[in-house]
Amino acid sequence: MSELIYLNGYPEHLLSQVRTLIAEQRLGEVLQKRYPDAHNIATDKALYAYTQDLKSQYLRNAPPINKVAYDSKIHVLNNALGLHTAISRVQGGKLKAKAEIRVATVFKSAPVAFLRMIVVHELAHLKEKDHNKAFYSLCCHMEPQYHQFEFDTRLWLTQLALKGSA
Repeated sequence: MSELIYLNGYPEHLLSQVRTLIAEQRLGEVLQKRYPDAHNIATDKALYAYTQDLKSQYLRNAPPINKVAYDSKIHVLNNALGLHTAISRVQGGKLKAKAEIRVATVFKSAPVAFLRMIVVHELAHLKEKDHNKAFYSLCCHMEPQYHQFEFDTRLWLTQLALKGSA
């Protein structure tokens, strides 16, 4: 079903429950009850500080992050939910790498749990490049409810798409 594009790969029994919520027009209500408030991290500077706080708490030995920003060019379906890039440049005969994290602008109005899930995901890429067992273990170390937040974020994006906002 095209309305469940953000939920590809999830088991049929979950998708069936989501279809029922959509048919009953209750998906938004369920999400609103579970996550009533949006966060107040509205600027790139605040997002950088939020990300640095998480990094210093869980990944002190990871490479530094040079930039964290909301990015209106990220389309949440094609480019996932955020981007982590390492830009290498030659500077004075040395190769310098700069790590950047970009978060889709749609998450400016998201519940804090969803923003946290995105930031944790992108921070985990500082240590683990691939989406493997070690990567997801690191995500769960930084956010024990990581998998639930990821699923609920995808539900939220589905709801936005149904309203024509995503």
